[in-house]
Amino acid sequence: MKYRQLGAAGVKVSVLGVGSYLTIGMSVDEAAAREIVRRAYDLGVNFFDTANAYNRGEAEKVLGRQLADFPRESLVIATKAWAPMGDGPNDAGLSAKHLFEQCHASLRRLGVDYVDLYQCHRPDARTPLEETVRAMEDLARSGKILYWGTSEWPAWLIARANAIADRNHFRPAVSNQPRYNLLYRQPEAELFPFCRHEGIGNVVFSPLAHGVLTGKYGPGEAPPEGTRAADPDQNAVMMGMYWTDEKLVRARQFKGIAEEMGLAASQLALAWTLRRPEVASAIMGASRASQVDENAAAVEVEIPDDVLERLDALFPGPAETYPL
Repeated sequence: MKYRQLGAAGVKVSVLGVGSYLTIGMSVDEAAAREIVRRAYDLGVNFFDTANAYNRGEAEKVLGRQLADFPRESLVIATKAWAPMGDGPNDAGLSAKHLFEQCHASLRRLGVDYVDLYQCHRPDARTPLEETVRAMEDLARSGKILYWGTSEWPAWLIARANAIADRNHFRPAVSNQPRYNLLYRQPEAELFPFCRHEGIGNVVFSPLAHGVLTGKYGPGEAPPEGTRAADPDQNAVMMGMYWTDEKLVRARQFKGIAEEMGLAASQLALAWTLRRPEVASAIMGASRASQVDENAAAVEVEIPDDVLERLDALFPGPAETYPL
């Protein structure tokens, strides 16, 4: 395993992390979750990402039980808050009240005294940004979190938050968690240049585009039984973002390029994501331990320039970028 600093922060995270969205605590039973987490840990993974909203806290509970087997100091545990956790008027968002209460609830579910990285799952336009930044500072000063970050925030909003932190001598956001893969390269336009300039790390999610980039789905074909695409409880984002014949054709072509290199498509997709210095870690969503083994091999893959050119032609990046 390789490790990178989380932006300008001192903490180092494994370049591959384990996520729990739709897997651990949901579609994966506890025995399989234990195998996945154990295998990842044995391979050197130290970064584990979850959220309070994943199956209404069940992901945190199941992940916490698996991580209890390991020394706390060897782990970098990340969770999030923002999404509704109840029907009350204060059961969602980034208010000081909601963040305080949900942080403590997450700690109970995870079975830990603190989380390494606490993330604002999405922006909250109804809460003053100053209140959210101060709440994160208060949680850090009380020893409940070590670092805080954002997820799916635009560059301008992170800049505003960190300006508030700077004026008040608070801790800044050290990371962002954007979607990033060959079929979704928008972070390259503005977010990545901004993060590189400001020393903000990125722990990217969906590097395999919900499995589409594995090439196992064909245009005009029904998704194979037992796959995420065939499960209406899991495939909403995939169907909305990636399920077109044109994208499935390109994914199959991508799989062919990977096979020419002697790689699985998942390995090439992860290696391509990790080529960016702004990416501290790519979060994988494994449903079985064998996928962890396969994905971990991506860490050693170096993509030749001619292959990168072919991938740029097959999956063009943003038309405009905004370097700082």
